[in-house]
Amino acid sequence: MANPDSCTVRLRQLLQGEGCLTMPCCFDALSARLIEHAGFPLTFMSGFAVSAARAALPDTGLLSVTEMIDQGRSICDAVSIPVIGDGDTGHGNPVNVHRTLAQYARAGFAGIMIEDQLAPKRCGHTGVKEVVERTEAVRRMRAAIAARDGGCDLVVVARTDARSALASSLGAERAMDEAIWRMQAFADLGADLLFLEAPRSEAEMERFCREVPGVRMANMVEDGITPIVAQRRLGRIGYRIAAYPLTLLSCAVHAMRVALAELKTGQSPSYRVDFETLRDIVGFNAYDALLAEYEQEPPQ
Repeated sequence: MANPDSCTVRLRQLLQGEGCLTMPCCFDALSARLIEHAGFPLTFMSGFAVSAARAALPDTGLLSVTEMIDQGRSICDAVSIPVIGDGDTGHGNPVNVHRTLAQYARAGFAGIMIEDQLAPKRCGHTGVKEVVERTEAVRRMRAAIAARDGGCDLVVVARTDARSALASSLGAERAMDEAIWRMQAFADLGADLLFLEAPRSEAEMERFCREVPGVRMANMVEDGITPIVAQRRLGRIGYRIAAYPLTLLSCAVHAMRVALAELKTGQSPSYRVDFETLRDIVGFNAYDALLAEYEQEPPQ
């Protein structure tokens, strides 16, 4: 029986609500904690952002599943809100998918995203060229659902990149047809959250929500392929989650560049939190309070 207080149960409850939730995405424990402190009810560990922050590498399948799980474990340990992990392609065949879900569950994730790109995968807004055939995409998702139902306490997010990958060979409309087919197939298998990556217009987003019943996620990448749509509008279209995978990373890079430019000219960086705030965010105050409890004499 599921623990009623588990992150997975709380994530499922969030997915059952009305309207569209904003989900800022994290890349390390600190960014995840800031998301929680800001009052957001959930987050997502972005593969693009982790690749950039952990290794200064592009999101092209260069990080191993071990590195992703290690980063995820730190993130999940740092917060109490549900965290969805980027599981990429599942890192191999259906048996690999089973093990990937088991590892993500043990790391503390509440959910995992599995996609249909051909490995090595890449960020969906940087020119996806290939997805696996329908049969393999379905096998991959069957494995994820079976692992979930077999004991891995995870919400399964099903993603397709067919809209981007097949447009050059099939044309935009037929590529969208294939993406819709795959989303429906994943929904029929029992996926919890549906993610059609990189639609090119609001009309395509509306078509997805109209033709594929279920709980749906939109991906809001600033300067990306998909138009940025306001949260309320996304809710009216039919989305439950609006993910912002690169917002915090992009803002952090900008802030660090500004600070470095100021330091280079001999200035003290003007845009920063004060030291006391930083101490509190990383837990010095909580640490000192707990230590003080043990420095008191125990009751006789």
